[in-house]
Amino acid sequence: MKYRGSCHCGKVTFEFEGQIEGVVSCNCSICAKRGSLLHFAARDALTVTGEQELTTYTFNKHVIKHRFCKTCGILPFGEGVDPKGVRTAAVNVRCLDDFDLATLKIHQYDGRNA
Repeated sequence: MKYRGSCHCGKVTFEFEGQIEGVVSCNCSICAKRGSLLHFAARDALTVTGEQELTTYTFNKHVIKHRFCKTCGILPFGEGVDPKGVRTAAVNVRCLDDFDLATLKIHQYDGRNA
């Protein structure tokens, strides 16, 4: 299935193909405050338009690039490298167009203590 999404102002759009069967809700300091629900996909599978409109925030170990729209401040995705060395995107499914969040299985991840 093809998924499309954007930041709030629409300057950053993205799409990817896959199947979203569940998402991660993390309780680390940034995820808990922003409330995103994350689906992980290969970064190379994520097509982004308006990437020049994004800014990057890192903290703690500086391994995850949290990507925010410079205009509206929304985080459509983050990116990093998984333990196997694969470039990975953590897509905020709350930014997807026409997506029913009520159908999701939510896995609680204890990022605060990881």
